Amino acid sequence: MSNPFSGILYFFQGVRLIVQPGLRRYVMIPLLINIILFGGLMWLGASQFEVFMNWLLPELPDWLQWAEWLLWVVFAVSALLILFFTFSLLANIVAAPFNGLLAEAVEIHLSGEHMDSAGGWQKMLREIIPTFIDELRKLLYLLMWSVPFLLLFLIPGINLIAPFTWLAFSAWMLAVEYADYPMGNHGLRSDEQKQRLGNKRLLSLGFGGAVTVATMIPVVNFLVMPAAVAGATAMWVKQFKD
Repeated sequence: MSNPFSGILYFFQGVRLIVQPGLRRYVMIPLLINIILFGGLMWLGASQFEVFMNWLLPELPDWLQWAEWLLWVVFAVSALLILFFTFSLLANIVAAPFNGLLAEAVEIHLSGEHMDSAGGWQKMLREIIPTFIDELRKLLYLLMWSVPFLLLFLIPGINLIAPFTWLAFSAWMLAVEYADYPMGNHGLRSDEQKQRLGNKRLLSLGFGGAVTVATMIPVVNFLVMPAAVAGATAMWVKQFKD
């Protein structure tokens, strides 16, 4: 069904899948990449957050002092969304070949049908360069659409709803990001992937929203990438494959 709650459930199905025997070995490399990058994010955020907020929120006039705490909350949430989302994309660029392998293993586990005989590690090695090119295209797509959403943070009044628009945008982008692995394994390119996801937009946004929220939870975020790949593959098998 094309509703956001089904999308959320697919993410949790991905959490269950990555601990299944036969799939755990495909999780280790993406997991290590996530630990390293998110560890770096936490260190960077702790050391630079106050400097960033002081730059973003200059001293307010006396009659607006009462709103300073609210603006701090708004911009703190916004900064977390932007930083975690950016690092998620960087982690996916590095781990993209291994995520494709995980998606293939999960699909075989769910459907019982083997893909073409040229799959597995040989396919991963053969498609490393095309995979990185696809990831860079997704990053370009992100940057192109990020600009208008980020500009909302600079418009007084409207910047109060900017975190919510960014959250919706992040949910869509993460749905696109993780659905790419099972769909890409079947030769679907970026435009067709987004078209299929758009046909069930609420389902896709529910899945991407669950991934976005999980990404912001300490420790849990280390498992988000492999769980999201597995969940997106389950969603592909049940909702999009046919």
